[in-house]
Amino acid sequence: MSEWVDFDQWKDCTRPKRPGYVFEVTNGEGQSLLTACTTPLQLPFDWKSAPLRYRPVAEPKPHHSMPIPKPQQRP
Repeated sequence: MSEWVDFDQWKDCTRPKRPGYVFEVTNGEGQSLLTACTTPLQLPFDWKSAPLRYRPVAEPKPHHSMPIPKPQQRP
């Protein structure tokens, strides 16, 4: 993982942008968010404090939540 960068520099997030990486953004309450480089950053509704820092991290691999159930037999 990379070093943390002050969120004041978020406007320059395109510089460290790489394929297969996203940005982890954290706030003062310890909440974190994985996001692409978008300006302005859309914060989750439940964040009560402003973002403090960010860093590029490897994008998590996608996974299936549950298999799709088979169709039910009709009588």
